[in-house]
Amino acid sequence: MIFLVKKRVYLCIDFKSFYASVECVERGLDPLSALLVVADPERGRGTICLAVSCALKGLGVKNRCRVFQIPSHIPYVTAVPRMKRYIDYSAEIYGLYLKYIAKEDIHVYSVDEAFLDITDYLSLYQASPEDLARQIMQDILRHTGIPSAAGIGTNLYLAKTALDLLAKHSPENLASLDEESYQKSLWRHRPLSDFWRIGKGMEARLNQIGLFTMEDIAKSQEAPLYHAFGRDAELLIDHAFGREPVTITHIKNYLPKSRSLSSSQMLPRNYTYEEGMLILKEMVDSLCLELAAQGLCAGSLSLTVDYSWHWGPKPSTAAVPLPVSANSYRCILPHALRCYERITDKNAPIRKLSLSFGSVSRETFRQYELFTSPREQDRDRRLQQAVWDIRRRFGPNALLRGMDLMEAATTRERNLQIGGHKSGQ
Repeated sequence: MIFLVKKRVYLCIDFKSFYASVECVERGLDPLSALLVVADPERGRGTICLAVSCALKGLGVKNRCRVFQIPSHIPYVTAVPRMKRYIDYSAEIYGLYLKYIAKEDIHVYSVDEAFLDITDYLSLYQASPEDLARQIMQDILRHTGIPSAAGIGTNLYLAKTALDLLAKHSPENLASLDEESYQKSLWRHRPLSDFWRIGKGMEARLNQIGLFTMEDIAKSQEAPLYHAFGRDAELLIDHAFGREPVTITHIKNYLPKSRSLSSSQMLPRNYTYEEGMLILKEMVDSLCLELAAQGLCAGSLSLTVDYSWHWGPKPSTAAVPLPVSANSYRCILPHALRCYERITDKNAPIRKLSLSFGSVSRETFRQYELFTSPREQDRDRRLQQAVWDIRRRFGPNALLRGMDLMEAATTRERNLQIGGHKSGQ
């Protein structure tokens, strides 16, 4: 007996200059014609633009450029980032998806991009993939004012590729691909970095072994690819042929083998060794509170210290296991400080700190260190819970440590940010 497997149909929707479009809508401007930049003027002209409007892109202004790189003859409006507002718009748009598609068939890829498995809905709505895509896009435009583009594909990769390489350059902002049309229209496309999951570094390594297009990869010997990229070569080869075995169901059912919790700060100026230590203490405090609030413990930590590029030294990095899994600031801080003291160049200006807690697991039972009083650990646990409850009720800056009031501290400012940008609250 022969079973016919239904071919899946995916939709990948992305919003045109999402943050900039939201700011245009809020000001009563046309998102497609207004000249607007989302950037924080308080950070100076060297700050990176969070987004630029579609019209500015049409004038040659690159997304994520620095403010001073925008030509002086172009008159534009500057909007201060409001991350909370953008998240609210994203949530409203997700609600519109749910009018058409069940949540089990939606994968939110980012704040402004999502994948929808529309396979089982085409017969329900008696619509083609293109017609259903148009209906969803028009509904979003009508309710939010935000313009969008959509790619349709027979797998997630082809839907994303149709969006990035075809739909965004189409008058209708809509395009579709299957394996056959992908090979006909995009096999010889350059550069390779235009394709999903191929960055500039991978492109350079592929070029070094004589591969410049997806056709080159598809027709090449597999051994050099596995030698150069290891297990990632399998994904690269699949994508060269337009194949993608992963589905939204796979994504929904995925359970990671291990968990981690991390924090990273790009500092506003060059920090001294002592100031960097203050930032590390703040980061440990913040991550420990987050662990405790979720009932989690960490079994290891890793630290990376990046220096000013003017200075030259490579980043310092190290990872250390904790004697026992913990979420207490008192228990974890000494290990983080010893790690910092061991790897950090005391004379180099520090520009970025990244801290990660690894081997994160549920606090199913309590562990105690040999030389730490159980009574002190219980006190720490109650204190952290009290701090979390107060901040949740009265705001993130309602209760602070003394170190958070020091000039070089960043906690108070970061508590009012989302993703390193102003929340707008």
